[in-house]
Amino acid sequence: MNDENNVEKRIEKRWFMIHTYSGYEKKVKTDLDQKIDALGVRDVVTRILVPEEETIETVRGKKKVVARKLFPGYVMLEMMTTREETDNGINYKVDSDAWYVVRNTNGVTGFVGVGSDPIPMEEEETETIFKAIGFNEPVEAREIVEIDFGIDDYVEVIEGGFQGQEGKIYEIDYEQSKVKVMIDVFGRMTSLELEFKSIEKYKKI
Repeated sequence: MNDENNVEKRIEKRWFMIHTYSGYEKKVKTDLDQKIDALGVRDVVTRILVPEEETIETVRGKKKVVARKLFPGYVMLEMMTTREETDNGINYKVDSDAWYVVRNTNGVTGFVGVGSDPIPMEEEETETIFKAIGFNEPVEAREIVEIDFGIDDYVEVIEGGFQGQEGKIYEIDYEQSKVKVMIDVFGRMTSLELEFKSIEKYKKI
């Protein structure tokens, strides 16, 4: 029996990832938007997205909102696909003309998939990304404090009960803006959890 007779087809809108040269994400989006509109395939490639999240960075004592790419080197595309379900599984096919336009855009190295066949992202993946970037609803910007110290650096405590003590960083929690430091307390090495603002890098004289 011909497998064609057992194929169930339907049109679905799905998100795909394309890989780009690092730093070309925004240019790829701009170029693709222009080409898609000029060639009249906006009904096939419906949306193009560079996943970014807003962060608050402290630079020279001043806070500013900065957009950070969640996936450097990747751009998301929403495309119309033909979903084909057979006894052997499910496949998704994209419009060949649209595929050619995307694949031959400067800065694009290819679709994420197997060989030349693009594979749509799982819905759970897209939902997680959309939640992180506030695509469907606004999210609070995550604050990132600029620091000049790292693991194994020696720091001095500049406030609190251990002010003036020196220690060595062995763990950094960027989410909570805290570090864990080993400090000599009465001849015994003790672990302390301190806020970024409570320490500064030890400066040798």
